[in-house]
Amino acid sequence: MPAFDFADLFRREQGSDDPDLMAIDGTDRFILDEAPHLHGDALRHPGAVTVVDDQYGTLTIGVIALNGSTDVRVVQDSLVGERALSANAGTFGHRGFHHPPTLEESFRDSRLVLVRLSKSLDRLDEVARAVARFAAPDVVFVAGGRTKYMTLSQNDVLRKYFGDVVASRGRSKTRLLIATDPLRAQATRADVTDPWPRKVYSDELGFTIAAHGGVFAGTRLDLGTRVLLDAVADAVPDARDIVDLGCGNGVVATSLALARPSARIVATDVAATAIASTRATAQLAGVADRVETVRSDAGDQLADGSADLIVCNPPFHADTTVSTDTAEAMFRNAAAVLRPGGELWVVWNSHLRYRPSLEREVGPTREVVRTPKFTVTASTRR
Repeated sequence: MPAFDFADLFRREQGSDDPDLMAIDGTDRFILDEAPHLHGDALRHPGAVTVVDDQYGTLTIGVIALNGSTDVRVVQDSLVGERALSANAGTFGHRGFHHPPTLEESFRDSRLVLVRLSKSLDRLDEVARAVARFAAPDVVFVAGGRTKYMTLSQNDVLRKYFGDVVASRGRSKTRLLIATDPLRAQATRADVTDPWPRKVYSDELGFTIAAHGGVFAGTRLDLGTRVLLDAVADAVPDARDIVDLGCGNGVVATSLALARPSARIVATDVAATAIASTRATAQLAGVADRVETVRSDAGDQLADGSADLIVCNPPFHADTTVSTDTAEAMFRNAAAVLRPGGELWVVWNSHLRYRPSLEREVGPTREVVRTPKFTVTASTRR
C-alpha cells in the first residue's frame, strides 16, 4: 500500500489551500492510532466499521488507507463534511465507503464505531442508542474530542447504552471515550422504543416541534426565532415563494406554512438532522405537502431568482467556535436566490452588527425590531 501523508489533507473552504488550515488534528490521529489496538479484526472485515461525524474525511480515509478497511459506512450530519470527504477521497484515490440513508443501516452489525464528539449530548444519545440497538455484540464505540470540551455528562450518556465505559489518558489535548458491551435490552425498552425525534407540543405555537439529536434549539422555541416570527408576520404579504434559510427544527417553515396557505415554503439547512426534524415537524402540523426540504450549505443548492421572501436566524457558532462565516455566506446566497425587490428578513444578536454586511451583500437594509438582545432587519434585493 502506498505511503499516506495526512499533511496533504487541507480544509477546502471557499477554495482555500492555506497550509495552516489542516483537516487532520490530534483527535483524528488519536482515534486512528488506537483503533487497531481496540478492534483490529473489525478494521480488516468488510462492512464492519462505521465512522460518525467525520469533519473533513480524515477518519474515513485514514481507516481505509492505513488499515485496508473496505465498505466503510459513514454518518455525517454536515453536508460540508460530506463534500470534504468526497473531495479528499478523490484526491487520494480512496473510495470504499458509502453513506447509508438511516442509522439502522449505518450501524447494523457494525463492530467498530469511530466518532468525532460534538458539544451536543442529544446527538451523542441518538447515535449511541442506535449503536446499542443495531451493532454487533462485540462492537467497540470509540468517541474522541478535545479534552477542554469534554464533560462527565458524555460518560453518563454512554453508560445508558453500554455496560463498560472508560476514558483514555489525554494525548495532545485530546481524550477518547471507549464503550463496549452494548445494552440492547436497555436501548429497546418498550417505554423508550423510539424517542428520536423527540416531540413536544408548543402551546405558544399551536403545533408539535420534532427534533433529532443535535438540532439547534431542540424541541424549544428559540428566543431569537420567537422575535423573528412576530416580526415577519407582515413581511412581503403577497410572497408566493418563501425560503426558511437554516431551518433547524422546522418551527419557522411550519409557522409560515400555517399562516400563509397559498405560499410555497422551501426549508433548507446544512445538517441532515435539521432536514429530518423539519420534515417531521411539518408532518405533525399537517403542512408537509407545502414545505419542501433541501439540504444545502447556506442555501447554495437553491435556484437563483426563485424566492420573494427569505427568513433567516443564522448561527454564529460552529460547534465550539464562535464564527460569523456561515451568516456571511447565507447573506451572499440569499442575494442570488431573491428576485429583484424581494426581501431577506434576518434576526441576529445585536452585538454582531450584521447590518453593514447585509447592505453590502443584499441591498438597502432597515431595522424592523430591536429588543435588548435581538435585532430584526429587512434587506431589499437590489
